Amino acid sequence: MGTLALAAKITHVPSMYLSELEGPHKGSRQAAIDGHIEIGKRCRELGVDTIVVFDVHWLVNSEYHINCAAQFSGTYTSNELPHFIHNMPYAYPGNPALGEAIAASANAAGVKSRAHSKTTLGLEYGTLVPMRYMNADQHFKVVCISAWCDWHDLQESGRFGRAVRQAIEQHYDGTVAIFASGSLSHHFADNGRAPEFMFKVYDPFLEQVDHRVIELWKAGDWKTFCAMLPMYSEKCWGEGDMHDTAMLLGALGWDRYDQPVEIITPYFGSSGTGQINAIFPVTPLPAAA
Repeated sequence: MGTLALAAKITHVPSMYLSELEGPHKGSRQAAIDGHIEIGKRCRELGVDTIVVFDVHWLVNSEYHINCAAQFSGTYTSNELPHFIHNMPYAYPGNPALGEAIAASANAAGVKSRAHSKTTLGLEYGTLVPMRYMNADQHFKVVCISAWCDWHDLQESGRFGRAVRQAIEQHYDGTVAIFASGSLSHHFADNGRAPEFMFKVYDPFLEQVDHRVIELWKAGDWKTFCAMLPMYSEKCWGEGDMHDTAMLLGALGWDRYDQPVEIITPYFGSSGTGQINAIFPVTPLPAAA
């Protein structure tokens, strides 16, 4: 019997990497980096052996996909923002057994899924950025799950997240953390205006809705949030349609989850988008409705 020890919604803004480099933005994302370091520290204290990342930078058009190769390594340049993340080396161990168990659990629940354990698939920066700050010593195994799901339903992603939890607890002998790696509102600055929005949210409407969402999270009002999630994602340009968040909440109990979050890195604007690092306390999964 395995354990889900920690769950979190995390940022992966590429300016975190830029913040390491000499230049005008050096040090500007230290709060976000420190948040990742703290979450990684909490995982170590809890005995986590594997981190599962719901990555909104992995686009899929059909089914749910799990990248669970035995080993990941390479040099990464973002095709989206190659001037932010370029020539970044990485190397992490994977966990084929857990990935295969997740796929089996999801398929048994009627959510069509595929595990890819013998694959040349690389990792996307929704996984690589947090792992850079949490897992530089390769302490944790990594499993990456596609969460940019353009043709999927948020409720189904919630069911997939529940299947992830069940795979961990029923079919894995170890301790796991899960991360929803993605933003809150996600409207980028218009072309040519990126410098203006480097540390801002695109529009006051988006920022105010994000703050209201965080209030709901801090109050543990997941019934209200889950009901508004589809419209929130649509009207506030949710990153990856916020399937990462739906998976995370599915793993915690969806609208019957009742825990307030712990804010690790307070809300901040980045290139027009709204960002946060927040831990979601793990409680027993309620019986299926």
